[in-house]
Amino acid sequence: MTQILSADKAGVAQAAALLRQGALVAFGTETVYGLGGDATNADAVAAIFAAKGRPALNPLICHYPSADRVFRDVVSNPRAERVAEAFWPGPLTLVLPRRTDCAVTLATGAGLGTLAVRVPAHPSATALLVAAARPVAAPSANRSGQVSPTSVRHVLDGLDGRIAAVLDSGACRVGVESTVLDLSGAEPVLLRPGGVSRENLEACLGPVRLPGDESVMRSPGMLASHYAPALPVRLHATAVADNEALLAFGGVLAGARCVFQLSASGDTAEAAGRLFEGLRWLDSEAARLGAVRIAAMPVPDAGLGLAINDRLRRAAAPRGG
Repeated sequence: MTQILSADKAGVAQAAALLRQGALVAFGTETVYGLGGDATNADAVAAIFAAKGRPALNPLICHYPSADRVFRDVVSNPRAERVAEAFWPGPLTLVLPRRTDCAVTLATGAGLGTLAVRVPAHPSATALLVAAARPVAAPSANRSGQVSPTSVRHVLDGLDGRIAAVLDSGACRVGVESTVLDLSGAEPVLLRPGGVSRENLEACLGPVRLPGDESVMRSPGMLASHYAPALPVRLHATAVADNEALLAFGGVLAGARCVFQLSASGDTAEAAGRLFEGLRWLDSEAARLGAVRIAAMPVPDAGLGLAINDRLRRAAAPRGG
């Protein structure tokens, strides 16, 4: 049975002690709940992959309480320092070369010479990372490929009994995972859209390109089929069938019987914060009403729309790969 810990001083101390002992603890961040393990402990990292059913080739993000602590494990550069100053703490992950004396196990980064690192902007996450006094590897706290969790209930839906504890940090403000920006090469590459928009990154750095057909998976969240509800998802819906549930954005399509509204006002930040909750709710309600598919209305790519559409494309991808 997984313990639920309050995000007070005693609960944070207990969660940190469990991490130091090699146990797994889920905790809330501003993006989604993460499944934390000691990134310097190979057994703890292996337990993360096992609990999630996650492929070992899919790297994990390491979480730190400060940028100074991050740059003890990875090699900084002027671009990294610029975006760290602008966006940390916050929903941005950087991919940078490992230092030769990096304390993080190679398994955390899937054996690559780079590491994905970030400083979350959530008070209980910061308190936990300070108390643990070590980098914490933390992918989303759900079974691999399923919808990411934004509440304690979501975590327990998939991982109850598989992990030692969950730190109840409340609802997640951003609601989609961090943006992943690769700064290990000659030019910035946006590996995964997320809580920091491409426009804001380019205002800080200049042009940021999207990945091509990379042969190496350098970032979490790059599997073709990911973030998937139980029901199949149909994209760019401009009409809804009788046997479909509707993931709405802006208006609501005529004839929809089972509807989750991401943002009636068309606000992509509000929609991002509600996306995973909406997919979970539609899964449950659609099954009760006999719907066989989720129809997702179009969302513009501007702002956090790029991240929303990335998650929806992966949710709609063919399963089993």
